[in-house]
Amino acid sequence: MSRIIDLTLALDSRMRGIEIEPARTLEKDGWNTTMLHLYSHCGTHMDAPVHFGVGNETIDMISLDKCIGPAWVVDLSGIEARTLIQVGHLGDVAQKLHGGDSLLLRTGWSRYVNEPRYRNELPRVSPELAAWCADRKVRMLGVEPPSVADVNNAEELTSVHKALFAGGVIVVEGLANLEAIGKDKVMFMAFGLKISGGDGAPARALAIEE
Repeated sequence: MSRIIDLTLALDSRMRGIEIEPARTLEKDGWNTTMLHLYSHCGTHMDAPVHFGVGNETIDMISLDKCIGPAWVVDLSGIEARTLIQVGHLGDVAQKLHGGDSLLLRTGWSRYVNEPRYRNELPRVSPELAAWCADRKVRMLGVEPPSVADVNNAEELTSVHKALFAGGVIVVEGLANLEAIGKDKVMFMAFGLKISGGDGAPARALAIEE
Protein backbone atom coordinates (compact mmCIF):
# COMPACT_ATOMS: atom_id res chain seq x y z
CA MET A 1 0.00 0.00 0.00
CA SER A 2 1.33 3.47 -0.90
CA ARG A 3 1.98 6.24 1.61
CA ILE A 4 2.04 9.91 0.58
CA ILE A 5 4.40 12.21 2.52
CA ASP A 6 4.05 15.97 2.17
CA LEU A 7 7.49 17.59 1.91
CA THR A 8 6.20 21.16 1.64
CA LEU A 9 6.54 24.04 4.08
CA ALA A 10 3.26 25.76 4.90
CA LEU A 11 3.52 29.38 3.78
CA ASP A 12 2.85 32.03 6.40
CA SER A 13 3.64 35.69 6.95
CA ARG A 14 6.47 34.98 9.41
CA MET A 15 8.56 33.62 6.56
CA ARG A 16 10.91 35.65 4.41
CA GLY A 17 9.32 37.00 1.22
CA ILE A 18 5.71 36.28 2.19
CA GLU A 19 2.89 38.65 3.03
CA ILE A 20 -0.62 37.30 3.51
CA GLU A 21 -3.43 39.72 4.30
CA PRO A 22 -7.24 39.64 4.22
CA ALA A 23 -8.87 40.87 1.02
CA ARG A 24 -12.50 40.09 1.91
CA THR A 25 -14.08 38.76 5.10
CA LEU A 26 -17.13 36.63 5.71
CA GLU A 27 -18.53 39.12 8.21
CA LYS A 28 -18.16 42.18 5.98
CA ASP A 29 -18.38 40.84 2.43
CA GLY A 30 -20.04 37.45 2.68
CA TRP A 31 -16.95 35.38 1.85
CA ASN A 32 -13.30 35.03 2.85
CA THR A 33 -10.43 35.78 0.46
CA THR A 34 -6.81 36.72 0.98
CA MET A 35 -4.17 38.72 -0.89
CA LEU A 36 -0.90 36.83 -1.36
CA HIS A 37 2.43 38.61 -1.93
CA LEU A 38 5.01 35.91 -2.64
CA TYR A 39 8.71 36.12 -3.45
CA SER A 40 9.35 33.71 -6.32
CA HIS A 41 11.79 31.69 -4.19
CA CYS A 42 9.90 31.61 -0.90
CA GLY A 43 9.17 28.54 1.18
CA THR A 44 9.39 25.25 -0.67
CA HIS A 45 10.15 26.30 -4.23
CA MET A 46 11.56 25.31 -7.59
CA ASP A 47 14.18 27.22 -9.58
CA ALA A 48 14.14 27.71 -13.34
CA PRO A 49 17.38 27.91 -15.39
CA VAL A 50 16.64 31.53 -16.30
CA HIS A 51 17.10 32.32 -12.58
CA PHE A 52 20.87 32.40 -13.26
CA GLY A 53 20.78 33.08 -16.98
CA VAL A 54 21.42 29.51 -18.10
CA GLY A 55 19.40 29.49 -21.29
CA ASN A 56 15.92 30.95 -21.36
CA GLU A 57 13.81 28.17 -19.80
CA THR A 58 11.32 29.72 -17.38
CA ILE A 59 9.31 27.94 -14.69
CA ASP A 60 6.23 27.58 -16.90
CA MET A 61 8.34 25.93 -19.61
CA ILE A 62 9.64 23.06 -17.44
CA SER A 63 8.04 19.86 -18.66
CA LEU A 64 5.91 18.11 -16.05
CA ASP A 65 7.49 14.75 -16.85
CA LYS A 66 10.77 16.16 -15.53
CA CYS A 67 9.11 16.96 -12.20
CA ILE A 68 8.36 13.39 -11.14
CA GLY A 69 10.48 10.27 -10.80
CA PRO A 70 12.36 7.91 -8.47
CA ALA A 71 14.54 9.58 -5.85
CA TRP A 72 17.22 8.39 -3.46
CA VAL A 73 17.02 9.77 0.09
CA VAL A 74 20.45 10.51 1.54
CA ASP A 75 20.47 10.69 5.33
CA LEU A 76 22.68 13.60 6.41
CA SER A 77 20.87 14.26 9.69
CA GLY A 78 23.17 15.78 12.28
CA ILE A 79 25.32 17.46 9.64
CA GLU A 80 27.24 20.49 10.89
CA ALA A 81 26.25 24.02 9.94
CA ARG A 82 27.99 25.42 6.84
CA THR A 83 29.15 21.97 5.73
CA LEU A 84 30.06 21.63 2.06
CA ILE A 85 28.28 18.44 1.02
CA GLN A 86 30.58 16.28 -1.11
CA VAL A 87 30.03 13.21 -3.28
CA GLY A 88 31.45 11.15 -0.41
CA HIS A 89 28.51 12.16 1.77
CA LEU A 90 26.21 10.20 -0.55
CA GLY A 91 27.61 6.86 0.61
CA ASP A 92 26.48 3.87 -1.42
CA VAL A 93 23.82 5.97 -3.16
CA ALA A 94 26.63 7.30 -5.36
CA GLN A 95 26.98 3.80 -6.84
CA LYS A 96 23.27 2.96 -6.92
CA LEU A 97 22.09 6.11 -8.69
CA HIS A 98 21.16 5.84 -12.35
CA GLY A 99 20.66 8.65 -14.84
CA GLY A 100 17.17 10.09 -14.40
CA ASP A 101 17.06 9.38 -10.66
CA SER A 102 16.66 12.27 -8.25
CA LEU A 103 18.44 13.03 -4.96
CA LEU A 104 16.87 14.24 -1.72
CA LEU A 105 19.36 15.43 0.90
CA ARG A 106 17.86 14.94 4.37
CA THR A 107 19.71 17.32 6.71
CA GLY A 108 16.94 18.21 9.17
CA TRP A 109 17.60 21.86 8.33
CA SER A 110 13.92 22.68 7.90
CA ARG A 111 13.54 22.78 11.68
CA TYR A 112 15.36 26.13 11.63
CA VAL A 113 13.00 27.74 9.11
CA ASN A 114 12.09 30.69 11.33
CA GLU A 115 15.62 31.22 12.69
CA PRO A 116 18.46 33.31 11.18
CA ARG A 117 20.67 30.22 10.86
CA TYR A 118 18.23 28.70 8.34
CA ARG A 119 19.52 31.15 5.76
CA ASN A 120 22.92 32.14 7.12
CA GLU A 121 24.49 28.85 8.30
CA LEU A 122 23.07 26.32 5.88
CA PRO A 123 24.88 23.14 4.83
CA ARG A 124 25.20 23.40 1.08
CA VAL A 125 26.05 21.55 -2.10
CA SER A 126 29.73 21.69 -3.04
CA PRO A 127 30.78 22.63 -6.59
CA GLU A 128 32.12 19.09 -6.94
CA LEU A 129 28.77 17.54 -6.01
CA ALA A 130 26.93 19.94 -8.34
CA ALA A 131 29.19 18.87 -11.24
CA TRP A 132 28.74 15.20 -10.29
CA CYS A 133 24.93 15.58 -10.34
CA ALA A 134 25.11 17.21 -13.76
CA ASP A 135 27.44 14.50 -15.13
CA ARG A 136 25.23 11.69 -13.73
CA LYS A 137 22.08 13.22 -15.23
CA VAL A 138 20.31 13.65 -11.89
CA ARG A 139 16.71 14.64 -12.62
CA MET A 140 15.95 16.69 -9.49
CA LEU A 141 18.07 17.74 -6.53
CA GLY A 142 16.00 18.48 -3.44
CA VAL A 143 17.38 20.17 -0.32
CA GLU A 144 15.93 21.40 2.97
CA PRO A 145 17.75 24.76 3.25
CA PRO A 146 16.42 27.70 1.23
CA SER A 147 19.22 27.27 -1.31
CA VAL A 148 21.62 24.66 -2.62
CA ALA A 149 24.47 27.14 -2.08
CA ASP A 150 25.58 29.85 0.35
CA VAL A 151 23.16 32.74 -0.15
CA ASN A 152 25.76 35.13 1.30
CA ASN A 153 28.44 34.14 -1.23
CA ALA A 154 27.49 35.37 -4.70
CA GLU A 155 30.31 33.52 -6.44
CA GLU A 156 29.43 30.17 -4.89
CA LEU A 157 25.71 30.75 -5.33
CA THR A 158 26.16 31.46 -9.02
CA SER A 159 28.64 28.67 -9.83
CA VAL A 160 26.68 25.91 -8.10
CA HIS A 161 23.35 26.88 -9.64
CA LYS A 162 24.88 27.27 -13.09
CA ALA A 163 26.55 23.87 -12.91
CA LEU A 164 23.27 22.20 -11.99
CA PHE A 165 21.19 24.05 -14.57
CA ALA A 166 23.75 23.43 -17.33
CA GLY A 167 23.41 19.71 -16.62
CA GLY A 168 19.63 19.81 -16.78
CA VAL A 169 19.17 19.27 -13.03
CA ILE A 170 15.94 20.70 -11.60
CA VAL A 171 16.58 22.42 -8.27
CA VAL A 172 14.00 22.15 -5.47
CA GLU A 173 14.79 24.05 -2.27
CA GLY A 174 13.13 24.55 1.10
CA LEU A 175 11.88 20.99 1.53
CA ALA A 176 10.53 19.82 4.88
CA ASN A 177 9.44 16.65 6.69
CA LEU A 178 12.05 14.43 5.06
CA GLU A 179 12.48 12.67 8.41
CA ALA A 180 9.03 11.12 7.82
CA ILE A 181 10.40 9.12 4.89
CA GLY A 182 11.20 5.59 6.00
CA LYS A 183 12.67 4.15 2.82
CA ASP A 184 15.89 4.75 0.91
CA LYS A 185 14.07 5.26 -2.40
CA VAL A 186 10.73 6.91 -3.09
CA MET A 187 8.77 8.43 -5.93
CA PHE A 188 9.36 12.18 -5.69
CA MET A 189 7.44 14.97 -7.34
CA ALA A 190 7.46 18.75 -7.12
CA PHE A 191 5.35 21.12 -9.17
CA GLY A 192 5.99 24.86 -9.23
CA LEU A 193 3.23 27.38 -9.82
CA LYS A 194 2.82 27.99 -13.54
CA ILE A 195 4.00 31.61 -13.64
CA SER A 196 4.51 32.99 -17.13
CA GLY A 197 8.17 33.89 -17.59
CA GLY A 198 8.94 32.94 -13.97
CA ASP A 199 12.49 32.53 -12.67
CA GLY A 200 11.14 30.25 -9.96
CA ALA A 201 7.97 29.58 -8.00
CA PRO A 202 6.63 28.15 -4.77
CA ALA A 203 6.00 24.44 -5.22
CA ARG A 204 4.08 21.54 -3.70
CA ALA A 205 6.48 18.66 -3.13
CA LEU A 206 5.71 15.14 -1.99
CA ALA A 207 7.10 11.65 -1.78
CA ILE A 208 5.29 8.37 -2.32
CA GLU A 209 6.50 5.26 -0.51
CA GLU A 210 5.39 1.96 -2.03
